[in-house]
Amino acid sequence: MQLEILTPEHKVYSGPVYGIQLPGVNGSFEILDNHAAMIAALGKGKMKVLVDKHNTEVYEIAGGFVEVLNNKASVLIEGATALA
Repeated sequence: MQLEILTPEHKVYSGPVYGIQLPGVNGSFEILDNHAAMIAALGKGKMKVLVDKHNTEVYEIAGGFVEVLNNKASVLIEGATALA
């Protein structure tokens, strides 16, 4: 799946991923390869980018939206802080 994470200031991430875990407004959820088309609102919390089955990047986000269409996920967020 192709992933793009964008803030108003810059592109946080762009590239192929295994999946992504997101903090939805009604609880966390996960999007994996070949997920059905959807749009969802995001709340404040941790976003995990599953680059592959062994590598993960974690960000603290302040809310936004995610759109999944044709095996591409676009995450539009207010801000992101990379966590170690």
